[in-house]
Amino acid sequence: MRVAVVENTVVSHLGQVGVALSEAGAKVEIFQPWNGGALPALDDHDALVVLGGEQSAIDDHTHPYLPALAALMRGFGDAGKSVLGICLGSQILARGYGGDNILGQTVEFGWHDIRTTPAGQDDPVLSAAGEDFPIFEWHSDTFTLPEGAVHLASSGKVSNQAFRIGRAAYGTQFHFEASTTVVDDWRQKLPQVMETLHPGWLEQHPELAVARGVPADAAGLALARAWVATIKVAEAAETQKELLAGE
Repeated sequence: MRVAVVENTVVSHLGQVGVALSEAGAKVEIFQPWNGGALPALDDHDALVVLGGEQSAIDDHTHPYLPALAALMRGFGDAGKSVLGICLGSQILARGYGGDNILGQTVEFGWHDIRTTPAGQDDPVLSAAGEDFPIFEWHSDTFTLPEGAVHLASSGKVSNQAFRIGRAAYGTQFHFEASTTVVDDWRQKLPQVMETLHPGWLEQHPELAVARGVPADAAGLALARAWVATIKVAEAAETQKELLAGE
């Protein structure tokens, strides 16, 4: 199982998704286009993960790789390969399929409640977390659903929390990869940003991490395992490459 992971910032974490990929024995390759690195190639990977970042999905002037990344996510999805866009990644996926990005109007920070739609309750990935679950949020942008997208989840403040296009191209506005360990790392590295977003949250963090973070960890890992289960490995192509390499 070959999985490409695109990071968009220096504080990216695979978190719960990394746990599930490790359990599945996946070969993970990290790409950092935000730091001048290349993007992955469609034919070299069975699945694509695009993580969050502080930029918007249409900040092409500061991050000129974004249009190509949006097209790549669509390319993976159109090829029937599994795609996962988290937070910024979901906004880029929506862009790739023709959705609009809405900037600066939907601030959510901390653990929030998510509710799956009827379609989400029947979805092979979203149903793994149940009808309602807490999960970590950190965003101020959102998006409109692209044509043909299946709406899978919402929150009290932001309608489009999760969607699927095609077989297994998923976007989640919420950070289900962000375990309590990941959140604690962000807390240590970005305390001033957090305090600005939610004054007093840092003081509340120890209690919130137990009351909200622990059940969010369980939901996030369930979602990660369910998404990893959608990955179809191109065994025939891999075997052919190995045979050719041995000649």
